[in-house]
Amino acid sequence: MSDSLYERMGGDSAVNAAVELFYKKIRDDERIGEFFNGVDIDRLARKQKAFLTYAFGGPSEYTGQTLREAHANLVRKGLDDSHFDAVLQNLGDSLRELGVSEELIKEAADVAESVRNDVLDR
Repeated sequence: MSDSLYERMGGDSAVNAAVELFYKKIRDDERIGEFFNGVDIDRLARKQKAFLTYAFGGPSEYTGQTLREAHANLVRKGLDDSHFDAVLQNLGDSLRELGVSEELIKEAADVAESVRNDVLDR
């Protein structure tokens, strides 16, 4: 199995579709939506697409901040494990809605879990 998760999920078009749907879901999620008030979602989505492409083994074009830097302000505002869990749930739901297999969703969740401590600055 030499193909990356990125390739097995469907490449650029699949990541783009997943991120678009994901941001619609999280903005409406009462558990985490407040963290996105006043945020330029289009800009954030572009960064998220580049990051997930990289994290899932696709072409590396991510040039943003480290995860600790990018989320430091949110941690100061109370970002914690419950919020991270909500993000994971929304990511899984988005991928499921797009017809991604449970096996690939589990792999994506494992990638996300691997950065939990960086996102939450611990």
